[in-house]
Amino acid sequence: MFRPLTDTLSVSPQITLDQVAAAKDEGVTLIINNRPDGESDDQTSGVEIEAAAKAAGIDYVAIPITHSGFSMPQVDAMISALESNDGKTLAYCRSGTRSTLLWALSQAKQGANPARLSADAAKAGYDLTPIRPMLDALAAGSN
Repeated sequence: MFRPLTDTLSVSPQITLDQVAAAKDEGVTLIINNRPDGESDDQTSGVEIEAAAKAAGIDYVAIPITHSGFSMPQVDAMISALESNDGKTLAYCRSGTRSTLLWALSQAKQGANPARLSADAAKAGYDLTPIRPMLDALAAGSN
């Protein structure tokens, strides 16, 4: 269900209210929603996920990513959200791809090796090839 990228971060396709409880059982202390509301009729709204998370004692942050791409404010918001949490984090979107890509961009901006990020993403079933030039540029700019 949740796909680990690191020891402290997992990604997932759209979660349900029941999966908020499952996240709590797995030790998640922060849920990051990377999906804008209204993408599909069958998605659970961010407001509902946020309410369930807060009821379960889990922090919640929304950093919606549309299909138009990523911006540096979104990358910075991801860095801030991850740095603010001492426990495990679950990030989700429609398929988990945007969450994975945003994580990778945030890590590259902080100097992480793009090849290592690509390997970690691949283990979870995600491909960073579409953003590899951005990863390389961000990683180079952080040095």
